[in-house]
Amino acid sequence: MIKKVKLKVSSRLLKKKTRKSTTNVKKRCRFSSNPELIKEIDYKNVDFLRSFLTERGKILPARISGNATKYQRMIANEVKKARIMALLPYNAVAF
Repeated sequence: MIKKVKLKVSSRLLKKKTRKSTTNVKKRCRFSSNPELIKEIDYKNVDFLRSFLTERGKILPARISGNATKYQRMIANEVKKARIMALLPYNAVAF
């Protein structure tokens, strides 16, 4: 007689399944839907650019921010300009 053994599902696998099921919502680019926001992408607009940085000072990737590739490149270039002009830090030590 063959005994059926029920396999346990690990907690790591359960977390992975729930993570996949919650990411079904497609992120939308805020610049594609609102063309007036494109004018705000400027290295002097530090408060606006800061919303695309992590607390450590790194640029958020497009998959997290939801930006289109074109606008993500524009933001990255303007953040780099602001860093050169010392308006934004290269990395934040105190967070």
